[in-house]
Amino acid sequence: MNDAKVTLWGWKGFLPTSTTQLSPSSLLIHLTSDPSVMARCHQCGADCPDIHDTSLRRVRDCDLFECRVWLEVPVRRVRCGDCGVSREKLDWLVLHSRITERLRSHLEVLLQLMPLKHVAGLTGLHWHTLKQIDKARLSRTLLPPDLSSLRYLVMDEFALFKGHRYATVVINAENRQVLWVGEGRSRKDIRPFFTWLGKHCKRIRAVAMDMNTAMDLEVQKHCLNASVVYDLFHVVAKFGREVIDRVRVDQANKLREDKPARNIIKRSRWLLLRNRENLSDHQDVRLKELLAANQPLLIVCLMKEQLKSLWYAPTEKVAQQRWVQWYQQALDSALEPLIRFAKRLKPYINGIISSASHHLNTSVLEGMNNRIKVIKRMAYGYRDNEYFFLKIKAAFPGLPR
Repeated sequence: MNDAKVTLWGWKGFLPTSTTQLSPSSLLIHLTSDPSVMARCHQCGADCPDIHDTSLRRVRDCDLFECRVWLEVPVRRVRCGDCGVSREKLDWLVLHSRITERLRSHLEVLLQLMPLKHVAGLTGLHWHTLKQIDKARLSRTLLPPDLSSLRYLVMDEFALFKGHRYATVVINAENRQVLWVGEGRSRKDIRPFFTWLGKHCKRIRAVAMDMNTAMDLEVQKHCLNASVVYDLFHVVAKFGREVIDRVRVDQANKLREDKPARNIIKRSRWLLLRNRENLSDHQDVRLKELLAANQPLLIVCLMKEQLKSLWYAPTEKVAQQRWVQWYQQALDSALEPLIRFAKRLKPYINGIISSASHHLNTSVLEGMNNRIKVIKRMAYGYRDNEYFFLKIKAAFPGLPR
């Protein structure tokens, strides 16, 4: 009979005595200690027949239909022969908690399906309470990553808030598991990752990243056997902004007297920056006509395609040869934006050439960054970065083996 009571109510050691309607949508259930169940010490779990004192605590349980349920629990302190005066141990109510374990389990499921703000509106609980519940679940359930076979890394940054606040994320390039997330993007901010990685640093063979000097220097310092690989997307995007766009503006400015021709060049920005394979037939015809009429734009577009070929070289030796040829052509072009870009790119060339040996890129992480933005947007922003980073790790546990 006692087991049936526990199954029905879930308040082991207590029985309901009466109810009070607090409001049309809120119900208070008064409990009393079950005389057939011995109180236990919270510290050692031993049975304790000797009761020191009793105090009433009001806690929240799962809702009953549309009614929010509160419990008034007579929580006892017992005299334990080993521990002295101690709080009574309750399996269904954690010490000092204001919600039952049943409600906690229910909330943990809801928080995996819905944004925290929506769960707060649904249950009437404060967002901070829900955050602590979800944060504790994540800390408890997230398993530490397996670093025993780690060989390749991808590092990138994403915006935390407006105003140039950034965080750095590192993933295992082979199974796409988020290994580490930290606030900031400077050398000092990134260094804790390598400290955490410890002895596994020596087994890292390559690290993909954008042209971030802080990341580059930290990899060289800690991962002595690793090659830095610069991502094609970031370099080509930078080429588009600093070279193609600048030449386009310069060419438009030279045609101030010819307004129709000037307008054609001014409106061709996205036509020039897009990859040729993504253009429609009509756009491709327009681009060909534009390049045929403007030699500087033709030169920088051809140089962009030749720059991409560095990442597809069969060997590092071929990549080096292609770079020497590309660099000389850039210097001979007489186009100041192209010459300036080539000189700035030169110190980073080893990270581009190494892509011939290590076919890594940050495109996977760019896709992850888009999902991170969705996670952030669903929560209307996070006030607790540690909690936010736990959510990111939970969202990217890695591919199944």
